[in-house]
Amino acid sequence: MFIQTEATPNPATLKFLPGRTVMDAGTLDLRSTADAAASPLAQHLFTVSGVAGVFFGSDFISVTKTDDSDWPQIKPAILGAIMEHFVSGAPLLAGAAAAAEDLEDEFFDAKDTETVDTIKELIESRVRPAVANDGGDITFKGFRDGVVFLHMKGACAGCPSSTATLRHGIQNLLRHYLPDVVEVRPV
Repeated sequence: MFIQTEATPNPATLKFLPGRTVMDAGTLDLRSTADAAASPLAQHLFTVSGVAGVFFGSDFISVTKTDDSDWPQIKPAILGAIMEHFVSGAPLLAGAAAAAEDLEDEFFDAKDTETVDTIKELIESRVRPAVANDGGDITFKGFRDGVVFLHMKGACAGCPSSTATLRHGIQNLLRHYLPDVVEVRPV
């Protein structure tokens, strides 16, 4: 098995491509060892000293390191854990964790349903594919008083360029199509 790696805009995060499906549907962002209980692979990755976060996408795994660790020291152990997992044939998720999509409640007024549907469609068709290429994900969380609230996951969480992505990329895109949108903020 050959696992490719790609840099992401976030220097603390590397994207690992195992050459096969990782998540059949949705994404899963795990930021602690407690969160990792949902996945045997994530549990194994969090045992690697220096791993601060794990994100599963459709065909990739993004791993975020702590500030005091270096990729040359931890990358071989991460590659080994990923390879061992996929060669073993073990499931990615344990039991009930199979419904991995972020289930936090969305918030918006019923009168804004049409605007919210357009926001979601634009995010789904134009934003998420580009962000997945960078090892992350962005999902809609809410819309209130012209402000769109988005949840940034994977390589996007804590990325130095995430503010620019939100302000100059996503905000401008949404404002172009929806004059009701005045600002985009992370949650």
